[in-house]
Amino acid sequence: HFGTGTATLLPSMADAGGDVIGLDWRIPLDRAWAEVGDDRGVQGNLDPAVLLAPWERIESETRAILARAGGRPGHVFNLGHGVPPNADPAVLGRLTEFVHEATVEARV
Repeated sequence: HFGTGTATLLPSMADAGGDVIGLDWRIPLDRAWAEVGDDRGVQGNLDPAVLLAPWERIESETRAILARAGGRPGHVFNLGHGVPPNADPAVLGRLTEFVHEATVEARV
């Protein structure tokens, strides 16, 4: 299940039976897991607008999300909604590489 602005609906989304609940950028991962239960995966939740910021900000926001996930299974890093049409595809590639490298480092 996925929606934006659905923080108050997370328990209902979990009750509807989703194995993975998509999150927008407005809710911290720890709060989302508390709402949907530890037995569910969560996907998200970088603010898509951050893609338009300097790389240092993108990296900082991404590190914060990965830290909140704490390496636990069931987290799929993603944007909290769609890609802005004016986002640079090279930034998306760099972000993907960064997340892959950071999560591999966390497992070692």
